[in-house]
Amino acid sequence: MSGIQICGTGRCLPENIVDNNEYARIVDTSDEWIRPRTGIVTRHIADGETTWRLGERAARQAIEDAGISPEQIGLIIVSSVSADFATPSMSCIIQGAIGAKNAMCYDIACACAGYVYGLDMARRFLACGDIDYALIVGTEILSRLTNYEDRSTCVLFGDGAGATVVRAADALYGASLGADGTGYGLMFCKNPPPASPFTHNPPEQDAVYSRPEGPGHMVMGGREVYKFATKVMPQSLLQACEKAGIQAGELDWIVPHQANVRIVQTAMDRLGLPMEKAWMTIDHTGNTSSASIPIALDELHRAGRVRRGDKIGLSGFGAGLIYASLVFEW
Repeated sequence: MSGIQICGTGRCLPENIVDNNEYARIVDTSDEWIRPRTGIVTRHIADGETTWRLGERAARQAIEDAGISPEQIGLIIVSSVSADFATPSMSCIIQGAIGAKNAMCYDIACACAGYVYGLDMARRFLACGDIDYALIVGTEILSRLTNYEDRSTCVLFGDGAGATVVRAADALYGASLGADGTGYGLMFCKNPPPASPFTHNPPEQDAVYSRPEGPGHMVMGGREVYKFATKVMPQSLLQACEKAGIQAGELDWIVPHQANVRIVQTAMDRLGLPMEKAWMTIDHTGNTSSASIPIALDELHRAGRVRRGDKIGLSGFGAGLIYASLVFEW
């Protein structure tokens, strides 16, 4: 069985912390409305930090925790929907900053499932034996995509980065990854139209371009996304457990995407597992998209709550619509 071992973890959160009461000053909302519906109390919002810098700082922590040198890393995968630049990639910039001169690099845009996608991609490279270590980074500044006039979404998002160093291991492993592209219009952020002097017509109409919302802001159909998430999270975790040869009840921890506490509660109930097995950070991080799971993993690790041999389940879901669950031994 070709599995993985997490050798080191790291995270970086902006120093600027914004609580629910501060949102109540700019939109029609309140702590009493936000907290029970989302589980969010505070979130970190970038104030001068950049996406790649957050990722770099998380990566340095993970490498130090792993006890290896940057030159030993053979692959860097960065997941982000809020990259600083269209090009070059965040992975290349982070590679240069940390001195991982032997690493191949690429970015992925798999939204809130991106870290789990990256981890499974890294496992496949590691299984070939071509590299010894991989670095997976989820880094986001969602505040640059947030519409602070939309009270239903602006309170949800936070900024931050998480990273892990992994290597191959002879250990149990199972993954279930998938997508439903017919739901692409349920969560989106439009790019601005081309600024070409040769472009005269509006974009071809589809499920996104037919919407009235302007470019640059995250748009989400909350009810439909909730239904999708509460279905695919338990379903894909059960499939991952089956591939790993275990029952869901054997999992010591589940580290879910921190989107909404109600989603996680419903999914855990459908799995027949107590909420105490779900490691939650949403109360102080909000939804950080692809950074949420590696941030939570780092907190779990540094809190001393996970031991070698513990069976861990990860599950992410988001825009695409996309989902990914993974089961491995710590």
